[in-house]
Amino acid sequence: MLETLDQQGVFVGRAWLDAAGGPAVVTLRDGMLVDITSRAAPMVRDICEMDDPAGHVRSADGTIICAVSELGSRADVTMLAPCDLQSIKACGVTFAESMVERVIEERAAGDPAKATALRARIGAEIGASLSDVVPGSEKAVLAKQALIREGLWSQYLEVGIGPYAEVFTKSQPMSAVGSGALVGIHPESRWNNPEPEIVLAVSSTGRIVGAALGNDVNLRDFEGLSALLLGKAKDNNAACAIGPMIRLFDNSFDLDDVRSAELDLTVTGTDGYVLSGHSSMRKISRAPSDLVAQTTGRHHQYPDGFMLFLGTLFAPVQDRGEKGMGFTHHLGDTVEISNAKLGVLKNVVQHSTDCPEWTFGSSHLMRNLAQRGLL
Repeated sequence: MLETLDQQGVFVGRAWLDAAGGPAVVTLRDGMLVDITSRAAPMVRDICEMDDPAGHVRSADGTIICAVSELGSRADVTMLAPCDLQSIKACGVTFAESMVERVIEERAAGDPAKATALRARIGAEIGASLSDVVPGSEKAVLAKQALIREGLWSQYLEVGIGPYAEVFTKSQPMSAVGSGALVGIHPESRWNNPEPEIVLAVSSTGRIVGAALGNDVNLRDFEGLSALLLGKAKDNNAACAIGPMIRLFDNSFDLDDVRSAELDLTVTGTDGYVLSGHSSMRKISRAPSDLVAQTTGRHHQYPDGFMLFLGTLFAPVQDRGEKGMGFTHHLGDTVEISNAKLGVLKNVVQHSTDCPEWTFGSSHLMRNLAQRGLL
């Protein structure tokens, strides 16, 4: 889906090259996919650490791999997630509307059959009272006290409107999949959905250097059953997709574009079912810069930087099959997440046990780069 990328942007990503037996750092130039891997920057992590990442990518020497239009027919070139050694972190409950759905999940104990009644009984009440509350503010404290009196308080509301954001480890470095890959759901899950998000690329100093699209695949039944199952709900084989590439900040794209981004989602089933969704970054409860500051600082360092999912407004409630059971994925669903400035992230849903195993980790990358004379 690289054809969808804004030609004015500066993009960096990764592609697996069979000829190299490993990944290359790539960019786009005049409709061509170009290998810019070098000893100065053998990894995307290295570019994100530079004073001027976009400037480096623009001027770096490169070798043409193929035309972007040829990628689908080139079995020897595969687009990967655009990050390598960066930790992959995620923020949850950053939108008031999706925060209500987390409370419903919790009250339903992960049972979608109970969610509809709960949504009608408490969803509107909580949503109306919290839609304009600034997290950590005096108004948030008053809202918490009122909801406690009504018996509606939840751990999800604590991180939604309290002073501390929810930040968790979504996936391990090198484990995310890219656009075009299968994306995995745990085979025991019966209630799950895609989560269309903006993902920030952040350097080791906490500087935001770019952004990409992400799918934080969510298992609503496991997380709703217990918050202590968050790892099981979030970190599974192929359950994290990022791509198609990182758009680096420059004079054509910056944090203001992230804050105003509109994301569209389409899920298309093999049976012809179509779900359309939307997430607007304008409605986020916490500033992206605040989420970064809560992730890193004197309290926690990331020497190789990190990718940070910012959360989503999207939480589907439409019935897909049996009335009152809401939406859940079917195997073979095609998920497309799109934004005019970041392109299209496209993946097909499969059980995580049937997706290709993750076998190329950080140690394999180091050995491969060393063999190629890049370290």
